[in-house]
Amino acid sequence: MELTNERRAVLGLQHMVAMFGATILVPLITGLDPSVALISAGLGTLIFHVSTKFMVPVFLGSSFAFIPPIIAASLLVEGDPQWGAIGMGIMAAGVMYLLMAGLVALIGPGFIRKIFPPIVTGPVIAVIGITLAPIAISQAEGVWLIAVVTLLATIVAAIYFKGLFKMLPILTGFIVGFFFAWFWSGVSDFSMPFDAVRNADWIAWPNFVTGDLGFDWDVIILIAPIAFVTMIEHVGDILANGRVVGKDFFKEPGVHRTLMGDGLATLTAGFLGGPPNTTYSENTGVLAVTQVYDPMVLRIAAAFAICLGFIPKFGGLLLTVPTPVLGGLSVVLFGMIAAVGLRTLVEGKVDFKEIRNMIIAGLILVFGLGVSGLSSPLTVRFGDTAIQVSGLALGALIGVVANLILPGGDKVED
Repeated sequence: MELTNERRAVLGLQHMVAMFGATILVPLITGLDPSVALISAGLGTLIFHVSTKFMVPVFLGSSFAFIPPIIAASLLVEGDPQWGAIGMGIMAAGVMYLLMAGLVALIGPGFIRKIFPPIVTGPVIAVIGITLAPIAISQAEGVWLIAVVTLLATIVAAIYFKGLFKMLPILTGFIVGFFFAWFWSGVSDFSMPFDAVRNADWIAWPNFVTGDLGFDWDVIILIAPIAFVTMIEHVGDILANGRVVGKDFFKEPGVHRTLMGDGLATLTAGFLGGPPNTTYSENTGVLAVTQVYDPMVLRIAAAFAICLGFIPKFGGLLLTVPTPVLGGLSVVLFGMIAAVGLRTLVEGKVDFKEIRNMIIAGLILVFGLGVSGLSSPLTVRFGDTAIQVSGLALGALIGVVANLILPGGDKVED
């Protein structure tokens, strides 16, 4: 099938719809601006394509792995500059990506496969989903009926719908939950601030935090190490994308370039005040369904996302979404993240009869979940300096180190 510009535009709109629900959900949960998140995702995608020589058909959207540290950081820093300090922490995560990209370029992609095998990636991804679970429940408990209706609509769309609509369960649940909450008269204290939407301009400059960045070591230490966690997701997504397209992107353009693309995109997002970016498996799924692998289509989707970010009426409408609707969506999304971790172990054929593998997985789960569940954050002191440590980052680090030093690991060639 010949791809005309009109067909590319329609396919690009489809990709924008596929990433939309998850991309706006992260800022709605963390308190960041959804309009800035859309612009950050669009710009990040274009930056990624430039970094990868326009070869890899990938879309970048908001990363769920950063939700817990961003929420924790927002409690650390009070006052108006807090999002600027968080932006600096996100930029530091982007720098971590760039450092890893440089290291991989020097010593080869086998290094990535060695430090992030399935025995490490599976439990870490599972910890992400399980750590986020309390957030989903706390959002849903406001009005459980709205959350349950949203949840059921999402599940029905994912299992029973066909074609394109099967690829959009989050958006379907979002719409059903939104209108159910709007029309349901049994919630006396439910109000939707549509005055803000009516008074908003159609076109305006978004609320970027550029120029208001604040340097805070506590926030940087809390957020930046999560980059190691999202690098695990990145490796899996690039491998999956290559399998769908039928190319080995680890070799050309090279995983060092894909890591660099993610890093520069996250740097840009932090500078603007948006959430960190990561490669989206939702859009890889659309590639598999349509069998259209033209990277230009993803760049058109990025342009759509950027345009939406400059429409304040649209951003204002997103802010009217009831919290229980987000809770219903989060139950599905966070649960699926944990399930993907388990699937990674299965597909990687990890043998849990080996005590070595049980130890590594156990360490990741206990430190990742245990530290995240503490009533007060884990703090490490260096003299007069106190630094808060993320359970997710600590679990991932311990898993990587344990896999490298315990005997019996798989040998990986470059």
